[in-house]
Amino acid sequence: MSRKQKALIVAGMILSACSAFAQPGAEKAIPDIPGVPPTARRAAMSIDAERIRAHVRFLSLDLLEGRGPGTRGDKLAAEYIATQFALDGVQPAGDDHTYFQRVPLYAVHTLEDKTRFSFVPASGSPMELTYGAEIVSKDQTGQATADIDAPIVFVGYGIHAPEYHWDDYAGVDLKGKVALVIVNEPPSEDVNFFKGKALTYYGRWTYKYEEAARRGAAGVLIIHRTDLASYGWEVVRNSQAIEKSYLQGDPDATLRAAAWIQHDVAQKLLTLAGLGDLDTAIEKAGRPGFHPVELSVRLKGHIESRVRRYDSTNVVGKVAGVASGSNAVLYTAHYDHLGIDPEAKGDNIYNGAADNGTGCGILLEMARAFAQSSEKPPHDVYFASVTAEEQGLLGSQYLGMHPPVPAGQISLDLNYDMVLPVGIPLSANLGGAERIDFWPTVQAVAQAFDLKLLPDPTPGAGHYYRSDHFSLARVGIPAFSVDQGNLFEGHDVAWGHDQYEDYVAHHYHQPSDEYRADWDFRGNAKLARFGFVLGWLANEQPKPVEWKAGDEFEAPRKKSEANIK
Repeated sequence: MSRKQKALIVAGMILSACSAFAQPGAEKAIPDIPGVPPTARRAAMSIDAERIRAHVRFLSLDLLEGRGPGTRGDKLAAEYIATQFALDGVQPAGDDHTYFQRVPLYAVHTLEDKTRFSFVPASGSPMELTYGAEIVSKDQTGQATADIDAPIVFVGYGIHAPEYHWDDYAGVDLKGKVALVIVNEPPSEDVNFFKGKALTYYGRWTYKYEEAARRGAAGVLIIHRTDLASYGWEVVRNSQAIEKSYLQGDPDATLRAAAWIQHDVAQKLLTLAGLGDLDTAIEKAGRPGFHPVELSVRLKGHIESRVRRYDSTNVVGKVAGVASGSNAVLYTAHYDHLGIDPEAKGDNIYNGAADNGTGCGILLEMARAFAQSSEKPPHDVYFASVTAEEQGLLGSQYLGMHPPVPAGQISLDLNYDMVLPVGIPLSANLGGAERIDFWPTVQAVAQAFDLKLLPDPTPGAGHYYRSDHFSLARVGIPAFSVDQGNLFEGHDVAWGHDQYEDYVAHHYHQPSDEYRADWDFRGNAKLARFGFVLGWLANEQPKPVEWKAGDEFEAPRKKSEANIK
């Protein structure tokens, strides 16, 4: 019998047990699911909404100063999480038998008034670029100053994807040069070609930088076009106006100019190089047969940066299982937020109660439930509250590079990020779960928990690549985030939609994201119990969870498993 057949049989058994889940509300009993013993069900039921509330309340106090990485508030939050682990019997799994995993970082802020860029043609006058309006850039190396004078190579979308038989870099040596790339990825309606309308990681701007850096590029110019990016130039401009942090020692953060340029500026560049219409070039680059071309224009620049180096920490704990060394399960949630804005008037503390005090509260309560269960889980279970998510998933990236056990021994990562405490959800968003062979079990458990699974409403936005689970996926670990949908008990979908839209409009990444006494944490507890059961089932499988054949993360998964054999 194949693994898929076994999974479907288990899923059917779970569905047959759903009749035990008949009482209304979040406090109904955990159904009698095959693979989850009664003691584990009792442990899951012990997850307490009011305990989650208490964690969220403390982590979002003004005392913690917005939990900005490398700050006093960051250290207070990490110590609080570690102390809760210790009180609940969760073992340390960080550096040197502590709960703390040191994450070395540096932050780069481009000094705009001292930074200059120009396009220099083979003959004729240079074209000076206006910083901010036409180009923005970061020096990823963390040096105070950098000078660049390098040829520009148009490499289309800047993608090397063997599984799609696509290589924009074929036949070109990019070492010491600047890659000119298009935002996003080749357009397609075919789900077997870059997943059709859904965005893969190849379309993310972070991938463009990383791939060019791996090929020795000195810089990257990403061409912004609003319809392709799905956001305007002001979003790019504003995101680059503040400092950007990087992991010290990151082998993929080596660009002297990690830059974006306006669409009209890119058109002027192609005109200067005699290559004609930019939009025609973009269209051709999205079809098979594209070949990179070196322009008769160089990028010349002088970049000055203010750089600060600092440390933060991931907080990592462990609940030992009956067996160790394979099939571990990992739970993650970031604890950092945006800190304090010294320039703001009035309330300048970004408390981050929902984002992501809620995820931390869920993680801590699940860790307590596992640790205090009268029956050990079948294999080890890890809990990581990670730092610097708001800086670009850096804490989880470091965790993925330095996991508590080899990545090939981790069966599944479940991540929790910004779960609004507004009621008991009857639907859930589990984007990415459908990409793993554990999906039939996920579907069945969701039905048992009275959670309707919703498709990604905006697949082209690439949300999967914007939360901490992605850092684990990219090293091969099957991973996804657990989030609620818009349908809640006692309300229609429009109400749930309005709750989310109101939060985004008035509180997301604003000082007003503060703890509220009228918040209803029963939904957080429900999703925590749901995650507990999913983790236990993944943990008890005789073999680890795998990505489905052909998935973009299948290759790193196979590599990680080969490394432990």
